[in-house]
Amino acid sequence: MTDLTALTAERLVAGYRAGEFSPVEVVRETLDRAAAAQRAVNVFVLLLGDEAMEQARASERRWHGGEPAGPLDGVPVTVKDILLLRGHPTLRGSAAAGTAPNEEDAPAVARLRESGAVFVGKTTTPEYGWKGVTDCPPHGATGNPYAPDRTAGGSSGGGAAAVALGAGPLSLGTDGGGSVRIPGAFSGVFALKPTYGRVPLHPASAFGTLAHVGPMTRDARDAALLLDVIGHPDPRDWSHLGEPPGSFRDALTEGASGDAPLRGVRIAYSPTLGPVAPGAPDVDPEIAAAVRRGADRLAELGAVVEEADPVLPDPEVVRDAFHTLWFSGAARATAGITGASRELMDPGLRAVCAEGERYSAVEYLAAVDVRMAMGRLMGAFHQRHDLLLTPTLPLTAFELGREVPAGSGMRRWTEWTPFTYPFNMTQQPAASVPCGLHSDGLPMGLQLVGPRHADPLVLRAAHALY
Repeated sequence: MTDLTALTAERLVAGYRAGEFSPVEVVRETLDRAAAAQRAVNVFVLLLGDEAMEQARASERRWHGGEPAGPLDGVPVTVKDILLLRGHPTLRGSAAAGTAPNEEDAPAVARLRESGAVFVGKTTTPEYGWKGVTDCPPHGATGNPYAPDRTAGGSSGGGAAAVALGAGPLSLGTDGGGSVRIPGAFSGVFALKPTYGRVPLHPASAFGTLAHVGPMTRDARDAALLLDVIGHPDPRDWSHLGEPPGSFRDALTEGASGDAPLRGVRIAYSPTLGPVAPGAPDVDPEIAAAVRRGADRLAELGAVVEEADPVLPDPEVVRDAFHTLWFSGAARATAGITGASRELMDPGLRAVCAEGERYSAVEYLAAVDVRMAMGRLMGAFHQRHDLLLTPTLPLTAFELGREVPAGSGMRRWTEWTPFTYPFNMTQQPAASVPCGLHSDGLPMGLQLVGPRHADPLVLRAAHALY
């Protein structure tokens, strides 16, 4: 008997069209799996059982009538509790957040609703999405699907765990420094941070143009299918990129030829992204070997692969600039939380907010200068290389409830994520692709990065690889 919760979104839609199974059957089984995932690793802040079944029945009627609402009609979806979902509060992992229901959907959520997707629940996040693991005072910690005593990663940890555990094949997350790619790598799912502005965002993030909306899915095909739905402009986001040039799904096989679907694509393989910042961990040897195997496989698929590092500013300078931008954003996001409510905040968040409040406008603009220099340097790099291959993370998932691994000497999550946040600063598309299991039984990921607007090529390479 087919496990409906193990199917991709693409396969579910094909099954609905052929009459093999119905949205009601799929959503019923998905809700059962979601409840089990919640018990196992704390995935949700809100499960929408009755509402999801009502949406599933409406979808079933549309399919029976031969008039699906869109390409994701009847597909179960989860939404990070940073994004607005009409009729429900957005708690943002904070005890200080208001509990009034939202009157509108975020742009990506609105596109999913128009397409007939079924909303299963809102997934966990650290408070205001501020760090690379998922725990917060009001909702607790989200465990790893492969080892509940380890972290799922963050800040979109609940969504990645939901996909990994069968609680819906599609999840919407946000990524301001790695927040879909980190849990993607730790939880063994595919994750894409699109080019900034490809997926509109409203309300605007306090983290500004570092924050992207992106999919976490079982594979690149589903991510492309989802991006085809959510990647359209919304007038509430003045920074959106406009209509995409074509279908991301169609681009998966563009130019493919037989056994060499990536023929001629120039890929730079960078094992460490250049010099390693003081305090950053070395790449685990098994992860390094898995990424090396990925480079070899890309070459077998026709790509021209060579080992090459981007020339970027000193990694400490990059990290300090990111901290200035990120901690200032955190301070701005929480500025209205005062008195006793502020004491309820995550202590780590309070600490980075205090740091962010001390930065001057001149220091902030100096960090912007670093960011612009990085963009120019990566633009020059991509004149010679179509894509960049790196590890997603240098380590596998560590202890639950910690910002950094125990005994590591590290202070902040940015020390163990040197491959992710630089590409938020440059606004480039970047995907984390599963690349096997470590001997500790935990997933590993590799990262594919493209120049701005090269989302189709990133997806195409990921699809060929995985």
